[in-house]
Amino acid sequence: MALARRGAADSLDEVLRLDARRRELLPLIEERRARQNKASDEIAAAKREGQDADAEITAMRELSGEIKQLESELGEVEPKRDELLAALPNLPEPEVPDGDSEDDAKVLREVGEPPEFGFEPVDHLELGQRHGWIEMEAAAKLSGSRFAYLMGDLVMVEMALVRFAMELLRGEGHEPVVPPVLVREHALYGSGFFPGEREMIYEVPRDELFLTGTSEVALASLKAAEIMAAEELPLRYAGFSTCFRREAGAAGRDTRGIFRVHQFDKVEMFSFVEPGESASEHERLLALQERILTELEIPYRVVDIPVGDLGASATRKFDCEGWIPSEGRYRELTSCSNTTDYQARRLGCRYRPHEGGRPVPVHTLNGTAVAVGRTLIALLENGQTEEGSVELPDVLHQLGAPKRIPTS
Repeated sequence: MALARRGAADSLDEVLRLDARRRELLPLIEERRARQNKASDEIAAAKREGQDADAEITAMRELSGEIKQLESELGEVEPKRDELLAALPNLPEPEVPDGDSEDDAKVLREVGEPPEFGFEPVDHLELGQRHGWIEMEAAAKLSGSRFAYLMGDLVMVEMALVRFAMELLRGEGHEPVVPPVLVREHALYGSGFFPGEREMIYEVPRDELFLTGTSEVALASLKAAEIMAAEELPLRYAGFSTCFRREAGAAGRDTRGIFRVHQFDKVEMFSFVEPGESASEHERLLALQERILTELEIPYRVVDIPVGDLGASATRKFDCEGWIPSEGRYRELTSCSNTTDYQARRLGCRYRPHEGGRPVPVHTLNGTAVAVGRTLIALLENGQTEEGSVELPDVLHQLGAPKRIPTS
């Protein structure tokens, strides 16, 4: 069973048991309500005729007690069933590797050669602090740990990086979007981040809003409760937004620099497609990610993420990991997921097939085009020179970034 690979078989069994009990309870309650209504009519008739109705009154009280007890059980069964049902993940593809950690990911290919330095490379934070591009201490005083000011030349690199990604994606049919980053709970539920990742999400309780960790949430909701025509598909978007993650439970992991922070900018790809096209669309999004990394001259590898690390909505996920010289290893820069109809069912995103008939759920896919902070890390570390400057790829120079930083 596919769900057993995700450790959710027991939950499914419990959902089925609770749903079966709910189906038993509903007719029992309705049958007793019908008898109660009949008894009420008989009591009223007996009183009109001056007859003794004590037996009917006793019977109705017994029915009321039974109904109350059955409704109480139903009131426990339904929420529990719905809670477990909401937490069930998508079914993994058969090709997805087994395992539950990044060490279990299957390496599909490595592209580009890690640079060979004639000196000891330094990490992005040392480079950034040396030239005044990254300010962590002032940010910590302002906002707490895991926040940063990006400054000077690095800001211009970010602007060029975002423009590069958006221009490339627009040329490939993705409509640029700057979406809201504050959303209601149903959007996070519909896109599969709730209930499982709730602890990672910043909440604004007074306004019943949440800060999103990716524009995927807003882009998925763009067609919520809509019926699209088959002729409209595929619909493709490129969203740019600032993103927020609490990183709860991640203490001690990647706390140096800007690799794992609470606030970051990102360009995200999102697609609505017909069900038969989602596998090819997944490969298409991955190809775009690889094209971006190739043009940025970042050595990378592609990995097939194991079943235990997919996230609730994904049926399959690929990561592109960039080479980080200071660590001597590849680190995740982008992810690309096929969520099939998981999000669409929860959000009510449907289309009417070419052959007609009832509307059916579309398939949705998402992929990071550029996670700005992590991409900046890869650019800084792979482009560093012995004298401490950083050489940048031509594609960014053409969009306003310096060819080399610092510029003076």
